[in-house]
Amino acid sequence: MNDTALPDPRRWWGLVVIALAQLIVVLDMTIVNIALPSAQQDLGMTDGNRQWAITAYTLAFGGLLLLGGRLGDLFGRRRSFIIGLIGFAGASALGGAATGPGMLFAARALQGVFAALLAPAALSLLNTTFTDPRERGKALGVFGALAGAGGAVGMLVGGFLTEYLDWRWCLYVNAPVAAVAVVGALVTLKDPGRGTGARLDVPGAVLGTAGVLSVVYGFGEAESRGWDDTRVLALLIGGVVVLGVFWLWQTRARTPLLPLHIVKDRQRAGAFLTMVLVTVTMFGVFLFLTYYLQGIKGWSPLETGVAYLPMTACMIIGSTQISARLLHRVPARALMVPGLVLAAGGLAFLASMGVDATYSGHVLPGICMMGLGMGVTFMAAISTATGRVAPHEQGAASATLNTMQQVGGSVGIALLNTIAAGATADRLADHRVDPAGQAPQVRAALAEATVHGYSVATWLSAGIILLAAVVAGVLINAKAPDRQTGAAGGDHEAGTVEEPVPAG
Repeated sequence: MNDTALPDPRRWWGLVVIALAQLIVVLDMTIVNIALPSAQQDLGMTDGNRQWAITAYTLAFGGLLLLGGRLGDLFGRRRSFIIGLIGFAGASALGGAATGPGMLFAARALQGVFAALLAPAALSLLNTTFTDPRERGKALGVFGALAGAGGAVGMLVGGFLTEYLDWRWCLYVNAPVAAVAVVGALVTLKDPGRGTGARLDVPGAVLGTAGVLSVVYGFGEAESRGWDDTRVLALLIGGVVVLGVFWLWQTRARTPLLPLHIVKDRQRAGAFLTMVLVTVTMFGVFLFLTYYLQGIKGWSPLETGVAYLPMTACMIIGSTQISARLLHRVPARALMVPGLVLAAGGLAFLASMGVDATYSGHVLPGICMMGLGMGVTFMAAISTATGRVAPHEQGAASATLNTMQQVGGSVGIALLNTIAAGATADRLADHRVDPAGQAPQVRAALAEATVHGYSVATWLSAGIILLAAVVAGVLINAKAPDRQTGAAGGDHEAGTVEEPVPAG
């Protein structure tokens, strides 16, 4: 690699384009949640099948990420990025124009397909566009802030569009944003190259996609069917078995879908595992807090979205003003461990809320602590997970990180919802309260039991975050990039060349 090559003068405009693409992908994981009640009424969805407006997207997205990332490596990341944007915009417009549930579900699945092509390409392009470690730190800071805050932004935008326009605009809004991003990509982004002489690992693609789909779908079904349901057990066990076969195949494949040295590296393994644990908590807590503000406190969707703004601001501050400025000077774990401990403290605030808790007394300090801690953590984890990877394998590393987040989110929603529902039912049984009762005292007891269930699940989330802090502190032991540079020289500083994996 030529370290004397001048950086691309359009790289910061390229970051704007990449950030726009990342925003619509993350935002679409939550924006439809707010619009779903209106969409259900308009399209005549049943309570039993309405979940497919969410599940269709997450299944296609999570299941196809590894394939999408490898396609970018083999056929060009800029091409994958642009095709992903165009397809995502088209699928969004189709969903907005839906005339029935089936059309909406199909459009959401199609969004997930193109998001699986787009998301790994976006992160890969960022890593290959910014070769200077300090500049990459700033760029990853922006990217990490969007990755963490996109869900909250989605609820704000979804609440505004649903309340003042129409639920369909929660999907239509993607089209003009994607169009701007396509034009920007054509003007500002360069393709760093693609794998030469490599072929797509078709058996690996089939096994990896089937395994991840089965696991994600299994956790999604566990939320409504229960963990002892035959279908849930078959999906989860079958998915794990298929992923085991996938792993064995990757050790033999000539051009593996996922080069195993990417996940065997100690630093990246620690970052991947940390991100899984963090996303297990994030999606569940977003859900509980949204239910609390709307169901218990009676806030509107827009008011709920606005309530998340301080968290979004703290995430941006933590990612761009703290982590991005310090990452090249201090070890990644010196940022991740304190960030995770701070986030756990924020969750403790939220877990201690009662029915009469105030926004300023409990919610605001809790989400600010959580946002700041997550902002610091996300940027450092993304940098660690995708650093020191050869350019032609950036797509695979980026896709693995995205897959970890998808699986973590699916696990979190299913696991934490089950725990919250169980704790609520136990509290009602202990107080002999009939959930169908309409008397004021019954409704008050039901609200108290519901909040108790949220609290139990949120305390567990705080424990999972502390476990993530232990994982980050034990596994991620690399020195600060500045110290590595002094010892290893130019290629290492660039952060794009894979280090040899020690034998054994």
